[in-house]
Amino acid sequence: MLAQMRLPAGDSELVQIVDASLADAARRAGAWLVCRLGCTQCCVGAFRINHLDALRLRAGMEELRGSDLKLAIEVEKRAQTWIAEHGGTFPGEVETGMLGASAADIERFEGFANDAACPALDPETGRCDVYAWRPMTCRVFGPPVRMGEGDELGHCELCFNGASQEDVQACEMKVPHAMESELVGELGAGETVVAFALVR
Repeated sequence: MLAQMRLPAGDSELVQIVDASLADAARRAGAWLVCRLGCTQCCVGAFRINHLDALRLRAGMEELRGSDLKLAIEVEKRAQTWIAEHGGTFPGEVETGMLGASAADIERFEGFANDAACPALDPETGRCDVYAWRPMTCRVFGPPVRMGEGDELGHCELCFNGASQEDVQACEMKVPHAMESELVGELGAGETVVAFALVR
């Protein structure tokens, strides 16, 4: 559905930097960060992913087909079911999986599939079946992060309960936004949602 393109070589470096930053933030946060296997609040509701995220998921699905075909088939089946259930109200082109960019499409997305579980989520275990290839939104969710220059720190509402602002600031996860933007800019493509990236 999405345009077939090669995953940029710089993505592996981006993932390494983000994962190292997450590990460092988690170490500093300690018990303040309650993210764990089976906590799936952040796995419910559609969210935008860029073309870089989509290509990484595509590459991951190809790898999964080679290492665990049964699981890959199950993930793709969940994605197809998700598209069948929500495609009728998808604010974009179902044929390509690309989200619309008009003001009306952007407004429609605010209420789109808000109660739908991500098709990558195993409903029995609460595990992400494509965790190694997950989008950047998923990689940075939980610890305190800034979504742009000078933005306030935001974090999962389940984490840092009772923490002071100083505690939160001390656990900030640094995110290489400029590096990601550069890679996304090289692709020159729009946005989609996880389900479309998981199907061939």
